[in-house]
Amino acid sequence: MAPSSPSPRKRKQQFSSSSAWAAETELVGITLDLEPLQTCSLYAQYTIGLHAWLLDQVRQSDPDLSTQLHDEQTEKAFTISGLEGALETNGRMFQLKAGQTYQWTITALSNPIAQWLAKWIQQPPQVVALRNAPLQVRHIKITHLPMTYEQLWETDYPDRFRVALSFTSPTSFRRRGLHLPLPMPFNVFHSYLRRWNTFSGIEFEPDEFLEWVDESIVIVRHRLESTRVLAGKKGTVTAFTGAIELELSVKAPRDDEYEQLLFALVQLAPYCGTGHKTTFGLGQTRLGWAVPELQSPPALQTILLDRIAELTELFIAQRHRTGGDRASQIAETLATIQARRELGESLKTIAEDLQMPYETVKAYAKRAKRGMIQE
Repeated sequence: MAPSSPSPRKRKQQFSSSSAWAAETELVGITLDLEPLQTCSLYAQYTIGLHAWLLDQVRQSDPDLSTQLHDEQTEKAFTISGLEGALETNGRMFQLKAGQTYQWTITALSNPIAQWLAKWIQQPPQVVALRNAPLQVRHIKITHLPMTYEQLWETDYPDRFRVALSFTSPTSFRRRGLHLPLPMPFNVFHSYLRRWNTFSGIEFEPDEFLEWVDESIVIVRHRLESTRVLAGKKGTVTAFTGAIELELSVKAPRDDEYEQLLFALVQLAPYCGTGHKTTFGLGQTRLGWAVPELQSPPALQTILLDRIAELTELFIAQRHRTGGDRASQIAETLATIQARRELGESLKTIAEDLQMPYETVKAYAKRAKRGMIQE
């Protein structure tokens, strides 16, 4: 059951249905058609701005829900895409052209977020205010059908499981504190099961199911391309885009409940995305085989990625205790701030993009500078 789009009514800056969706809805996705007010440049890490703008919209209208979202330490109950459309580069940044339409998708993974979206789209803001790139909201439409987890669970599944998944934005997994840029079935379904267990109320013991997946699901076709991106509040991500086709091995032990769960998780994929940093545009997923054309990053972003990687190695090597995820995170944050300072960005801009207090960024910048002098 792939998400689909109904025929929207032509109504400027309005949602295409007055009834939105049922009160029990837990899963839904909407896409905003956005148009720049003028030709403008967009910084490479703009999905941070989209993420922050959406959370601010929640804060303004529902402070309690906003607090809940900020307090969630693991799985977030929403995803966002990057901008889809003719994004060009001018060497330093992406360029948005006046008169062009760009699409931005938001999905909800829980009833509170779905109901917040239902109210929000009745009186949506006129402009998505990104730094130096205000985007006018022209139209909003449903692109992922309103569903409940119970409906996904009760969907009839085929006698023999075979499915294609397309990863339309850079996608990656975290494994033992490192990035894993490969869609191994174990990691793919672990990603979906985490969201399912967090939000569905129909919980499954993960170890046994994932062991069955590891033994039973095989990749029968793939077309993948690796990439590196800046994503989230700091650091770089080694990722992939492309498509895979999976099937249940003929040698796999049949298990009706696991096969039902497997199919439900596949239907969940377009809503929840795949892998990590899905609230910053990574891991956008569609059902079916559709190999995307990867947007070329601005040349400056490639330079920045290389410099961050170089500095991260330097700062990790300088630490007396090099092990542990926290040590790597600190080194990557230092590297990100130092690399962006070398390109002439102000501490104020870096603090805003990374959503860190200015004084903290200032202290990190001094620490990074001392590390450079040491070297």
